[in-house]
Amino acid sequence: MSELLKENKKIKNFKVLLDNGEKTTLKELAGNKGLILYFYPKDNTPGCTKEACSFRDNLEEFQKIGYNVVGVSADSLESHQKFKNKHNLNFPLIVDESKELCQYFGVWGEKKMYGKTYEGINRTTFILDKDLKIIKVYPKVKVEEHCNQILNDLAKLYL
Repeated sequence: MSELLKENKKIKNFKVLLDNGEKTTLKELAGNKGLILYFYPKDNTPGCTKEACSFRDNLEEFQKIGYNVVGVSADSLESHQKFKNKHNLNFPLIVDESKELCQYFGVWGEKKMYGKTYEGINRTTFILDKDLKIIKVYPKVKVEEHCNQILNDLAKLYL
């Protein structure tokens, strides 16, 4: 596993594939203040659905303070489209089947569940400024309080 990226690191402006089939860059996805880039393990699993719906329900608040939200997993384009439609998600999802973005950010690695070890995405969120510098990292996200935690942290930044 590559090391998790840290705060104050400026990241590459990756070209990415979105759930609608369009290609764009991370910089083009950012709002006027920045980007909330969240990595999640798998479409249509309970925790990932709860997290996505929380971002959906809070999107307006994030956008009011200048941030766009984008989700990333290693699922296919078709999987992302079904997930997005099923839950009326109002923000883009990045298709990272090659795991290039996940590995760059250091979120792809060993996981354990029910005593089994496997490779996968460790749920992590990065807040990037508009120039793609990491201003905050949330490793080991707790889905239930995550959006409120981000909103509180962003409010402190802009008070």
